[in-house]
Amino acid sequence: MAQGKILLQADTFWTRIKQQTEHALATNAMVSIPTDSEFVEQDGVCFLVRIVSNLTRKDEVKQKPETQNGSAAKDFNPFLPYEQNLFVADISDTHVCILNKYNVAKYHLLLITRAFEEQESLLTLADFAAMWSCMAQFDGLTFYNSSKIAGASQQHKHLQLVPLPLTPTGVRIPIEPLLKSTQFHNSIATIPGFDFVHAFVPLDYLWKRSPFAAAEATLECYHSLLQAVGLENTQSRAYNLLVTREWMLLVARSQECFASIPVNSLGFAGTLFVRNEQQMQTLKEYGPMSVLKNVAIPRN
Repeated sequence: MAQGKILLQADTFWTRIKQQTEHALATNAMVSIPTDSEFVEQDGVCFLVRIVSNLTRKDEVKQKPETQNGSAAKDFNPFLPYEQNLFVADISDTHVCILNKYNVAKYHLLLITRAFEEQESLLTLADFAAMWSCMAQFDGLTFYNSSKIAGASQQHKHLQLVPLPLTPTGVRIPIEPLLKSTQFHNSIATIPGFDFVHAFVPLDYLWKRSPFAAAEATLECYHSLLQAVGLENTQSRAYNLLVTREWMLLVARSQECFASIPVNSLGFAGTLFVRNEQQMQTLKEYGPMSVLKNVAIPRN
């Protein structure tokens, strides 16, 4: 399998992230969206739920009649070209890292392909090599929303990366208490607390290997997870993929929202977003785990 070239310099990434965040805020290139948050518990998980009322503003900005190279607004690609004020680093000969323009979580990064690739296409060795070159330098959660149904807002392929912990209380990832009871079927596990179609695998310190060596092993695990949830040989694949230094989780998706509450990969890590107090009350009424089950595919 052909390997590309890693361009990210060792021990420079975190400094670049902080410097570029300050620059992007100073130049108004990045829109920092304030939130209120609270914990909502269900089935042994304390979900962090943020009220992001300014998402309405984000929607309005995205709906402006922008044009690019004569294309209609619906074809506008914010990653080709990306905003220079959001640029963090060259990761490889195939990927660059930029800041998320609409920033809810601090230091939210996007790993985008230099050339256009469809978000719905399968992840590749190059995607995982770019991911591991970043995650070798700081402890984070990488996630991938495979399609609009899975929460993707852009067609241009992009992985997303956020630092850990996800919560201000120091809990790394809210769902981690459930991982202690994983049940293995050969090399693939399931989580009893997740009553929907998913697959889980430990990664055994892959992040300590070279990016491409780690990527080869991760790519194999990724295809095993797709096969385990029945998505390996289907033309249309809606799923969320979450990767930490320790494990990888893939959840098959059935719909984008439940009761108007949108869910992307972070929901399955235990972090949800609502637009207003009414949605917060709806989420509390049903329970966050029930929301996840309704946007995933219930287990038989």
